[in-house]
Amino acid sequence: MTDAPATPTPKKKGGMMKKLILFVVAPGILIGGGVGAGLYAAGRGGHAGPVEDPNRPKLMLKDGSEHGKEASGPEPATINPAKYQATYFQMEQNFTSNLRDTDGFLQVGLGVSTFYDEKVLDNLKRAEMPVRSAVLEVLSQQEAETLNSEQGKAALRKSLRDAINNVLKQQEGFGGVDNVYFTSFVIQ
Repeated sequence: MTDAPATPTPKKKGGMMKKLILFVVAPGILIGGGVGAGLYAAGRGGHAGPVEDPNRPKLMLKDGSEHGKEASGPEPATINPAKYQATYFQMEQNFTSNLRDTDGFLQVGLGVSTFYDEKVLDNLKRAEMPVRSAVLEVLSQQEAETLNSEQGKAALRKSLRDAINNVLKQQEGFGGVDNVYFTSFVIQ
């Protein structure tokens, strides 16, 4: 037996590094991958923006071409009439309704305009019956005294536009009527 000192075995380096990788870096990568996969699965990854619905009405430019931009929500934002082309549609039959709290009645002819393509007018024609009902409901709430002023007529036009758009939203998913016009207006 030799009395030579035994050579000490060298200690392995990197024990601390392995623990750091095992307990800090690896969980970070797994968590990050899970969050990324979750966002991708939820539709937030890989898309530059919302997918355009091909059936949604499109704004029409003055030159008659589609703007290529659909309505961003249920109703259009303020639209610059100088930039977009309005399309007009006159409703075939007049509307006749009794006025509130009087023996009088109101008879009006209506037309509407839209800055969107023909889809809005097609929707309006398809929903004609509920639109007529909503218009008659609005007319029956009017007072002759109020309708004799410019402000009263303007308020009625706004109320009619809102009522028509509400019906179109319920029936077709999108309003799109920008203005309502009187083609005839008789109070008796």
